[in-house]
Amino acid sequence: MSDDIYATLAQLARSLHSQQDVDFDSDQLLRGVTETATQILPGVAHAGVTLVVNRRRRTIESVAATGTVPRTLDRLQDEHQQGPCLEALWNQYTVRVEDYHQETRWPDFVADLIQQTAVRSSLSIQLYTNENELGTVNLYSEDVGAFTPEVEDLALALAAQAAVGLAGARSNDELRSALASRDIIGQAKGIIMESQKVTSSEAFTLLTKLSQESNTPIYEVARKLVFVDRSLG
Repeated sequence: MSDDIYATLAQLARSLHSQQDVDFDSDQLLRGVTETATQILPGVAHAGVTLVVNRRRRTIESVAATGTVPRTLDRLQDEHQQGPCLEALWNQYTVRVEDYHQETRWPDFVADLIQQTAVRSSLSIQLYTNENELGTVNLYSEDVGAFTPEVEDLALALAAQAAVGLAGARSNDELRSALASRDIIGQAKGIIMESQKVTSSEAFTLLTKLSQESNTPIYEVARKLVFVDRSLG
């Protein structure tokens, strides 16, 4: 295996680490990971990430796909409730398929995969982002037996870097969301203070009361108030 691949992995690790401190969201990060996978991993033609958006209902979301194939395969697995990605999500860390023509674990999904795509082998790696989130990195090849032990080791290293980078990006996403919410609530408080001639504390109490009475999150109450004020202005 070329040393260039290991150098690229090292460069990706440094890049993901540095991006935790800048304005870089999780969607961009994951897209970088999947695109890198198709560029440096031998035989990998398609890649995507599947994230669990509701553990109780086992609802999944297909993100960072390098094309239509990963999204199609996520859709088929969700429809049939079977397949390597779901297996990796709920039961194992890594699921490898050597040859879909010989695969018997998920017959309905495999039949559709063979009919609708050129994928013939795959690797799904369970990806923890934090204690509440779960996903998989999914790599697909149009060749049988593409995922040798060496390729799998490289893919695991890539997934590990993705998990580290994604955890940092998620934290940045949450921070930006919190700051945006605080800004909107602050604007709404200012509108109430000016119109009702009340203090900041009293304005917040009024927002809280409106939130409770309407059974609506306080951010949504504030956002609507700011929107109406801007419309009237």
